Amino acid sequence: MNIRNRVKSLRMVPASDLRPNPKNWRTHPKAQQDALRGVLAEVGLADACLARELPDGSLMLIDGHLRAETLGDGDVPVLILDVNEAEADKLLATLDPLAAMAGKDAEQLAALLGTLKEQDDILSALVWPDYIIDPLLSADWTPPEPGEMPTHAAKESTAPEYEGAISAAIQKYREYADDDSLGDSQCLELICQEYLDR
Repeated sequence: MNIRNRVKSLRMVPASDLRPNPKNWRTHPKAQQDALRGVLAEVGLADACLARELPDGSLMLIDGHLRAETLGDGDVPVLILDVNEAEADKLLATLDPLAAMAGKDAEQLAALLGTLKEQDDILSALVWPDYIIDPLLSADWTPPEPGEMPTHAAKESTAPEYEGAISAAIQKYREYADDDSLGDSQCLELICQEYLDR
């Protein structure tokens, strides 16, 4: 496959000089804004915005709108791409969904989050709230023996353990959302949606 390199240059640019893309479809809730500020404060700049150069020499964002907004007048690294408007639209529409298609190894994630929690890393709480982290850390990751099928009695004996984890996650989500009116099923749906969106 012949893959073209569309990166023209990498520049440090005042974030306020970058023009937001009027077709940007992503919204940025407060939790995401807080998480990004936490990463920037603790780690620093470790990623680049994507932009294309317009005929007047200005730069229009393709990706990195929240970073640009967060940094204000501060400099941000920007990859300048040699793409036209139609290609920029294709990137804008597909970059995030492509990243979201990646699978999750829950056991690896639990191990990583456990390390961060042991370090009292503020970022773990910002990016992965306790109602997601704690059930992952408390889960039993021991796979069944090959060919072993749990009996009905075995299923019943483990049910309270799962019910307790689920109840704890629901309660933590209500506290996180500061909304006691949320039903159990609503909480579970929101927890699952947030997990899938991350």
